Amino acid sequence: MTSAGLATGPAEALWAAATAAITDAVRADAQVLLVCHVNPDGDALGSMLGFALGLRQLGVSRMQAVFPGELVIPPPFQGMPGLDLLVTEEAATADPDLLVCFDAASISRLGSLASRLTTAATSIVLDHHASNPGFGTVPLIDPRAAATSVVAAQLLDRLGVRLDAAMAECLYIALVTDTGSFKFSLTTPAVHELAGRLVATGLDPGEISQRVLDSRPFGAVKLFGEVISRAELEPAAAGGAGLVWTYATLADLTKYDQQPYVMEALIETVRGTAEADVACVFKQIGEREWSVSLRSKGARDVSAVAVALGGGGHRLAAGYTGAGELTEVLATLRTALQ
Repeated sequence: MTSAGLATGPAEALWAAATAAITDAVRADAQVLLVCHVNPDGDALGSMLGFALGLRQLGVSRMQAVFPGELVIPPPFQGMPGLDLLVTEEAATADPDLLVCFDAASISRLGSLASRLTTAATSIVLDHHASNPGFGTVPLIDPRAAATSVVAAQLLDRLGVRLDAAMAECLYIALVTDTGSFKFSLTTPAVHELAGRLVATGLDPGEISQRVLDSRPFGAVKLFGEVISRAELEPAAAGGAGLVWTYATLADLTKYDQQPYVMEALIETVRGTAEADVACVFKQIGEREWSVSLRSKGARDVSAVAVALGGGGHRLAAGYTGAGELTEVLATLRTALQ
């Protein structure tokens, strides 16, 4: 199934299949494995843990949650409910009865955990990236959804799960991070209705926003200043729509004693440049390896660019991994944008 075939969201038969698979797993006391993508953001981790707490309410007792790579939780998410369900990549069961995947636009985003898609008896994939090809036994992919948490909440509703404050906190963090505090274009009336339901469980939106979005170490503030000072504006790039870009290196992290997660917020500052439709931040992750974050105001489909370069995402927000020297990766991007 292609992403184009999923443009209108999951068919009713897929919702029914997902509901039946989870109901059967509860009835059979099955081993359930929940996975999300490498370096999980708020939507990946929040959707996975919120859904896990919902499964716990249904009676799932044998359950693990995992993501590829080292089991390190960024400080903004360290108070999130459900973290006790997380296990290391090595400890994750090799052949679960049911696998549920969250927010992974491609199989490659699951790293070595991708093998569980074939060893699991059934795999349900919850996602909202338009570039998702529709992998898994039951692909619940809705590119109209503002966040994977929207898809997760819909499935929890179909399962008859009653939202509580712990579940709601995870889903709200997922929703607020992936909508940019409800300012991105996929923020529909339904998104605000879901946010209202979540807040009604007793959440404090101000406290959550302060903890998750509006707090960073002083070293990160200094790092941001240096990286932003390097920004370059290319008005003729992207077919004349304009490109603004900057980069952050591993040496920058060492200089300011910061962890890689702090660089994720850089793109939101860069994307505000009025003279450019496309914004980009190159974040070094290896000697000749760069995580590339892309944003568009609408003139360019950065998802198409990211897919062409081995990544994925949405029309206005996407990313990929580039190999080579920064000048080489930048040149490849310039060509793709033209």
